[in-house]
Amino acid sequence: MELQANLRMMARYNQRINSSLLDICGQLSEEQLNQNTLSFFPSVLDHWNHIMFGDLIMLQRLAANKVGGLDDTSLEQFPVSRKVDDTFASTLASFIPLRHLLDTIICEMVEQLTDDVTSEPFHYTNTEGQRLTKLVGEYCQHLFNHQTHHRGQLTCILSQFGLDYGCMDLPIVVPEGGAI
Repeated sequence: MELQANLRMMARYNQRINSSLLDICGQLSEEQLNQNTLSFFPSVLDHWNHIMFGDLIMLQRLAANKVGGLDDTSLEQFPVSRKVDDTFASTLASFIPLRHLLDTIICEMVEQLTDDVTSEPFHYTNTEGQRLTKLVGEYCQHLFNHQTHHRGQLTCILSQFGLDYGCMDLPIVVPEGGAI
C-alpha cells in the first residue's frame, strides 16, 4: 500500500505543480517562451515539450501492456511520442490543455494501480532499441522523477527571467499526502 499511496501523492503533486508553473509561464511573452536560454533544452517551451515527451513515451509503454487501465485508446488525443525533442505544441496556449489532459490521465492511471500491479514486471523497448524489463511501480516512479528533474531546469530559467514560482515543497503542495 505504501508504494501505491506514494504514486498517488506524486501524481497529485505533478498535476498541481505543472498547473502552477504553466500559470507562471503565462507571464512570459511569446519571445521569452521561445528564447534560446542556453539550457538543457533551448527554450521554456522546449522544456515543456520534452516533459510531455517523457510522459507520453512512458505511458505508451504502459498502455501497450494494459497497465493501470491504460490501453490503445487512452492516448489517442496525443501524437505518438518518438524522440526527445518532439514538439507537441508550439505555443503555451496550445500546450496547456494537452498538459492538463495528460495530468488527468496520469492521475487516473495511478488510481488503478494496486500493490499487486506495482510489483509486476513489464517489458518494453527504449528509444535506443534496447529491450528492458522493469517493475511497474519502479517505472512509474521514474515517470515522476523525470518530470521533477526537468521542472528543476525550468524553474532555474524562470528565476533568470525574474519570476517567482513559489513554494514547490511536496508537503505544502499535497498536504493530504497519498490519502484517498
